[in-house]
Amino acid sequence: MDFFNSQETLTAIQWTLRAIISFFFLLFSVKLMGQRSISQLRLLDFIMALIIGNILAHPLSDEQLGLKGSMITTFVLVILYIISVFTGLKWGKLRRFFDSAPFPLIENGQIIYKSLARARISIDFLLSELRKEKVEDIQKVALALWEPGGTISLFLYPQYEAVTPEDMHLATNAFTFPKTIIKDGKIDSKELNRGGKDEAWLKNRIKITYNADVNDILLATLDNNDNLKVFFYK
Repeated sequence: MDFFNSQETLTAIQWTLRAIISFFFLLFSVKLMGQRSISQLRLLDFIMALIIGNILAHPLSDEQLGLKGSMITTFVLVILYIISVFTGLKWGKLRRFFDSAPFPLIENGQIIYKSLARARISIDFLLSELRKEKVEDIQKVALALWEPGGTISLFLYPQYEAVTPEDMHLATNAFTFPKTIIKDGKIDSKELNRGGKDEAWLKNRIKITYNADVNDILLATLDNNDNLKVFFYK
């Protein structure tokens, strides 16, 4: 375990062991911090990413720096991060410090220029985000909010919203979410059983309908009405 400590030189195997241990330790640390650290890089997440990346990077490039100290420091920072997150849930002032309240960029079809400067975004960026939401006319937007995570939430005027079956007073079927029962040529028995089916039923259905084997299938889904959809490798 000498590669944990400061060394004059490290062998190729010791460098490799440092990299492997750091990799899995970082995965463990991110798992402790939660999925939000990956999906929504906010102020606190960004700070943590910079610090942890810097702490773990140095021992991986300098043999005179021990790995043990970096791992202890990272673990302490992760604990502080978790405490900060849970404290923020209980204490509104701390939460607002790390995650400021959303503010409007567009209101009643008009761009608020001061808000663009506050969010530090250009008009081109705003227009790009509108295009992503299929909004071609700014005056159709009743409200656009700049969110703490760096995203924009759009709310159109009611007359520009897409028509729904409820608006047309049409009857609709109950919502069903298809179960993924085959992925990469392997059957997910748990999902299949949740749908009230077994492997024998599935293989027989595939054989009759597609004259194929499970190994030929990239993805297969099954809904509550026993509709089987199959996607083959191409």
